[in-house]
Amino acid sequence: MTKRDWVMKSTVAVILSTSLLMGGQVGQAAAASTTYEQQTSEVASIAKSLVGKPYSYKASGPKEFGSAELATYAYKQVGVKIGSTISGLYKTGTKVSSISKVEAGDLVFFSSNGSGSPTFMGVYIGNGQYVYSSEGEGKVVLKKLSDYSKKFLGARRVVGDSSDNSSNSPSTPASDIASKVIKNGEKYLGTKYKYGSSSSTTKSFDCSSFTQRVFKEAGITLPRDSRQQSTVGTTVSKKNLKKGDLLFMKASVNSSSDRITHVAIYAGNGKILHTYGSPGVTYSQFDGTNWEKRVVKIKRVI
Repeated sequence: MTKRDWVMKSTVAVILSTSLLMGGQVGQAAAASTTYEQQTSEVASIAKSLVGKPYSYKASGPKEFGSAELATYAYKQVGVKIGSTISGLYKTGTKVSSISKVEAGDLVFFSSNGSGSPTFMGVYIGNGQYVYSSEGEGKVVLKKLSDYSKKFLGARRVVGDSSDNSSNSPSTPASDIASKVIKNGEKYLGTKYKYGSSSSTTKSFDCSSFTQRVFKEAGITLPRDSRQQSTVGTTVSKKNLKKGDLLFMKASVNSSSDRITHVAIYAGNGKILHTYGSPGVTYSQFDGTNWEKRVVKIKRVI
């Protein structure tokens, strides 16, 4: 074999080896891309299959669903763990730059007035449509995204091309959400009390419209009145009381009826944040007071 022949054969071998190596890398990239497309397509398909299921506050499926829990359930079915609150999911993954860039599987977020914190959310399934569990309609529904453009706040993409999704699925700690609830309430300190105040105003509150408002601003939807609010979440005892828990009270210490007439938020350090009478929105001492003695139920919704 001449030196020239040896050089040519060596060159061909190098080219073939490089081609095989690059071909393998291309194949791996194609496989990863396929996995990503399959995941997002499956999430969208699962979400669409849930249309018609009943809405139930914080229900995690498979028969009933809350707003955030529908997305949590759909992603869980494809092996991706994400958070379970609207506020937490609003920080999950990566931000989608605009409504025109939304893709199947993306989480879409809305508020009733198109600004502030999201109050409801859904899963975009493609073709200009998204699925969400609607409290107002009492079930999981399919809607056109374009019809909600004025209420649209943004979208998040939680499934990426990497097989490691752990960095894309943070869940906001409950303590952080509780602190946000209290902070939301503090900005209304001194706002006047008005029985039956409209839930659409922040110029006045009654006890339950106040709790509904400050939790809503933290991404948690509550029913309108105190007795309805007492039916959601998890019941906890006084010894396990945590900041952000809802305290439901009867009319007076000596009342023979446990009928709920008042709701307050436990603010930590033996205090509650609530509204009543002449002070309006205010802090009150809780431990050892009549407020504590009036409590008939404690619920945790965070």
